[in-house]
Amino acid sequence: MTVLESLTPRRGLRVLITAGANGIGLAIAKAFQEAGARVHVCDIDTQALASLPKGITYTEANVSLEADVDRLFQDATALGGLDVVVNNAGIAGPTAGIDEVSPEAWTSTIDINLNGQYRIAHRAAPLLRKSQGLMINMASVAGRLGFAYRTPYAASKWAVVGLTKSLACELGPEGVRVNAILPGIVRGPRIEKVIKDRAAKREISYTEMEQENLFKISLRRMVEPNDIAAMALFLSAPGGANISGQALSVCANVESL
Repeated sequence: MTVLESLTPRRGLRVLITAGANGIGLAIAKAFQEAGARVHVCDIDTQALASLPKGITYTEANVSLEADVDRLFQDATALGGLDVVVNNAGIAGPTAGIDEVSPEAWTSTIDINLNGQYRIAHRAAPLLRKSQGLMINMASVAGRLGFAYRTPYAASKWAVVGLTKSLACELGPEGVRVNAILPGIVRGPRIEKVIKDRAAKREISYTEMEQENLFKISLRRMVEPNDIAAMALFLSAPGGANISGQALSVCANVESL
């Protein structure tokens, strides 16, 4: 195998992606399908699920609900096993000072962003042991930096990095690799809402808030969903076979938040 060949995942991988009908998840799903994988996704957006590319199978499921996760894995048995699990589901959570964050908003953010990843990992681990597969947990640059007015989100993403490193130690002896991808500011509707909410909190314009965010990035630009998908494919390819327990930023070098 040449180095160039080692950068491409083998065809026929069996891939499960949570929140795979929109944004980063959809970009990852399309990339794996293009690479010849069999892809199953879940999402709560029924309209987006119905618009998935032909050949990508799906389950309507919320990772915060045990029954939904059970149904997801029951449906995913049609793949005949799992080689790659992408733990992508998450929410932005509230934009507010800690004294303004309600217990309900805090709990909801942690339950989806962290407990949801536990629920998927809990069920996926036995399947990945059989295939000596790969788990990719979606964290964030907020999982390595402080993030004022976004404490529930940042706390959950720091926890995802800890979950990743711990699972890599636990499952590594059985041939399972576990890594986290830490996206930076990813272009799309979600970041537009975050910028709008932070601008309102700071009482400045959307443009001012956006420019302030970009100024904290060395390359002065957002990343694209396909940039995250490319990292997921590399980790799944032979060339990524010795990468495990890592928190890999794809962020154009975010220096602060």
